[in-house]
Amino acid sequence: MLSRVCQVALCLVALSCAASALAQAQAYPSRPVRMVVSGVAGSSNFAARLIAQGLTGSLGQQVIVDGREGGALVNEFVAKAPPDGYTLLLNGSAMWLLPFMRNNVPYDPVRDFAPITLAISTPNMLVVHPSVPVKSVRELIALAKARPGELNCATGNAGTSNQLAAELFKVTAHVDIMRIPYKGGGPAINDLIGGQVQLMFASASSVDQHVKSHRLRALAVTSAKPTPLVPGLPTVAESGVPGYVSVAIFGVMAPAKTPTAITDKLNAEIVRALNQREMRERFFASGSEVVASSAQEFDAAIKEEMSKLGKLIKDAGIRDE
Repeated sequence: MLSRVCQVALCLVALSCAASALAQAQAYPSRPVRMVVSGVAGSSNFAARLIAQGLTGSLGQQVIVDGREGGALVNEFVAKAPPDGYTLLLNGSAMWLLPFMRNNVPYDPVRDFAPITLAISTPNMLVVHPSVPVKSVRELIALAKARPGELNCATGNAGTSNQLAAELFKVTAHVDIMRIPYKGGGPAINDLIGGQVQLMFASASSVDQHVKSHRLRALAVTSAKPTPLVPGLPTVAESGVPGYVSVAIFGVMAPAKTPTAITDKLNAEIVRALNQREMRERFFASGSEVVASSAQEFDAAIKEEMSKLGKLIKDAGIRDE
């Protein structure tokens, strides 16, 4: 008899919790929502502002973009925010890969966050200076193997998508290419155009015009499939490096323990906004493609990158101190 009473009591508690969560989600949001992003400019900030604009109307509350400097400190700030749906984070691979490159990172990318949606992906283009005597990835690999350590590749700071793309290429293509680090993509591209460096994995939007003007030669794109961002350009994988894929991904997260009813609502509204034609076109013009995934797909993508690229980072000794 007591067991039966306990079962009824537990059911009533569960129903009460479910009703409370539903009521909370229906009332959400009752005040402005803050979307925190690392940096006051750049691709992450641009993405956050586009998404915030699309959300403001549908949520009935203003979504404010809060650009902050600090990288790890930005992520920590969101991780420690109240899990009520009023503080969100838009960030990319650097957020969940930083623990592999730095000791004592003040957050756990899996334990401390609730994925909402993988919003966009941005592939790189493999480009070379016209003086490099190759017109395909296969020819580049053959040249690199014939001249080990002589070719050099411009990359950004530790852990940037173009550096990881280059390191992954070296490992999967089994070539020895020297890395030349730069503090930003602009100076790297300028030196590539000037012939000081020979190749680079760069975002399509940053080098497209230079390719069209023949100041650079495009060999391939780093996505899993050919992309309309660079029509007619083959993938690295189909050009002699099977299995090669390297794209920068960006998504929206909330602090861990944010009610599922709220994260589900945010996913639905963000996905709806991302799939608007104007939104897709604006991201496309900036060199990115809309993904608009489920929370579960985003979670899986994060864990896959941590497994694959975490090992790459450790094996290559990449550090961000």
